[in-house]
Amino acid sequence: MNGVDPCLDHLVYGVPDLEAGVRALATLLGVDPVPGGRHPDHGTRNYLVGLGGRSYLEIIGPDPEATTPPTSFGLATLTAPRLVTWAVRADDIEARVAAARAAGHDPGDVLPMSRRTADGTLLEWRLAKAEPRPRDGLVPFLIDWGGTRHPTEAGLPELRLRSLRAEHPDPAAVRADLRAVGAELDVAAAAAPALRARVEGPNGVVELP
Repeated sequence: MNGVDPCLDHLVYGVPDLEAGVRALATLLGVDPVPGGRHPDHGTRNYLVGLGGRSYLEIIGPDPEATTPPTSFGLATLTAPRLVTWAVRADDIEARVAAARAAGHDPGDVLPMSRRTADGTLLEWRLAKAEPRPRDGLVPFLIDWGGTRHPTEAGLPELRLRSLRAEHPDPAAVRADLRAVGAELDVAAAAAPALRARVEGPNGVVELP
């Protein structure tokens, strides 16, 4: 994988309409994302596709059954599907948060999270995720799955992640925050922030914006 952090846990692909977004992505990629589960506290639901190894693509959008707007990843105001951020594994999550803060970047407090899978299995993890998303989502949040089953162990349909890169008007500032959280990402100068992934599957190589 070219330019991809070896600790990449997952990419977060936000969609304003979950069912429509999943159908469109399945057509684009040539694989059918599988249901992940609901996040009742955040008003979201997700679908998953493997990216090889212990990495995956999370397609997340407003939960059709939720009674309140989604509260994470800027989904409440999202108007078109796109990569909104990414996550890196951090088994030493408290130490990583402390080191990032000492370096001038606050990744957020470490919080416990959970969801039930489609078969009812409870998954529990901890994460440090700031809102709004740091540097427009180009700086990853930290996740620690602890002893729970990783989503990639559920037999996900798979793509191959070929590359991950970013664009931002101030690439030096983004690189400084990436160093603070111990993450690796190619960042180029551009007029607007963007996270771009190239994935390969049955339909060939596709770039996700």
